[in-house]
Amino acid sequence: MIPYGRQSINQLDMDAVLEVLQSDFLTQGPKVPAFEKRVAEYTGSKFGIAVNSATSALHIACLSLGLKKGDLAWTTPNTFVASANCILYCGADIDFVDVDERTYNMCPDMLERKLESAQKLGRLPDVVIPVHFAGQSCDMKRIWQLSQKFGFKIIEDASHAIGGSYLDDKVGSCKYSNITVFSFHPVKIITTAEGGLATTNDESLAHKMALFRSHGVTRDPSLMSHEVEGDWYYEQIELGLNYRMTEIQGALGLSQMDKLTDFIEKRHSHRQRYDELLNGMPLVTPFQSSLCHSSLHLYPIRLKLSDISKSRSEVFKYLKDKGVGVNVHYIPVHTQPYYQKMGFKKGMFPESERYYDSAISLPLYQDITDDNLQYVCKVLKEGLV
Repeated sequence: MIPYGRQSINQLDMDAVLEVLQSDFLTQGPKVPAFEKRVAEYTGSKFGIAVNSATSALHIACLSLGLKKGDLAWTTPNTFVASANCILYCGADIDFVDVDERTYNMCPDMLERKLESAQKLGRLPDVVIPVHFAGQSCDMKRIWQLSQKFGFKIIEDASHAIGGSYLDDKVGSCKYSNITVFSFHPVKIITTAEGGLATTNDESLAHKMALFRSHGVTRDPSLMSHEVEGDWYYEQIELGLNYRMTEIQGALGLSQMDKLTDFIEKRHSHRQRYDELLNGMPLVTPFQSSLCHSSLHLYPIRLKLSDISKSRSEVFKYLKDKGVGVNVHYIPVHTQPYYQKMGFKKGMFPESERYYDSAISLPLYQDITDDNLQYVCKVLKEGLV
């Protein structure tokens, strides 16, 4: 089976992990801070806060911005449920903004219209969470300009986008946001097995996120209410969580960062090959905005269902039966049963639903071979007949 995505691990990665296993620190040692510094320097941000998953990073990002019960946050329906669930974890209310028909990212025009309507109703969002789908950045400058006009904070969900760029900056620079969140799950660009990281340029937000990831406990005397009793002394000053990243993950992340540029170049080479091989088939290949250099986490195609006799399900099954590990990204969040119990319904965000109805993600990862790519496209062509 050719998987739709997989990690790329070599001997240098294994040696880095083994070094930690043979050291004095399996957690709360030097590797995680070094990884945080490395990612912050790479992205051009001032601070990096590593955690055990991107879901955790989204949660503490929301908490650090003060999102709470009675507040409102918006994200996109075309994402994994974690982008929305983090809002609910804080007790806040949620709504969605539909996607652009070409990029499948949050549409700035739709966002602006929704903000204008919300302003008239007196219920503007406190936080907006754009998602950089498939590795391609949203139009963050436009969204940032809207945030200045309408007064909301921004968390970039860049779970797909480590290594990508927007205009002249790396994704994660936070030039047009308060916080950016990355994922290091094995199918992402680089991996720490599980793990996530938030970048920010705001020192106060960085301190808050560091506090929330570790039980809300501090050993900083300047933050304490009482006199320090000894070297053992700590105080809990917030209701935090245990979201820490281990030294094993930090070491793997540092090793993987050495290969990030090469990984992105390989993915772009594979994308170009797909574009060549799929030319002329009844489908739409991924659009690449001139504003961005995508990290190409995914290669999602859209079937021209009116031009073929098969359904998306039939094409999907044919590919799987032939050993091609395709997937679909994503089932629109507002159509999930949990969210429908909250009042969301099909038809509310039609562009996301149209995209979902015809989408299939083809295998894409740095170590996929040209023979694999040719086989995927050969089987796809057969399956469309």
